Amino acid sequence: MARGEHPMRTPVYGGLLIAAAMIGATLAVSGGRSWPGWARVVVYAVAVVAILVGALLTLRDRTPPRRPRR
Repeated sequence: MARGEHPMRTPVYGGLLIAAAMIGATLAVSGGRSWPGWARVVVYAVAVVAILVGALLTLRDRTPPRRPRR
């Protein structure tokens, strides 16, 4: 296995993306009135997209490997 080609790298990136989206959305919510409304909407929209992409990356490798044809 070459450097940077670890098979569990993709799920880790997906999990980090989900965590970053959750932290960003939490900061937007806890900021209250200090954030303009449009900025909160943008953060929420980016967070939703990031969570969907993160879930896709995390669950992408969950399929069982196929048996080679003989």
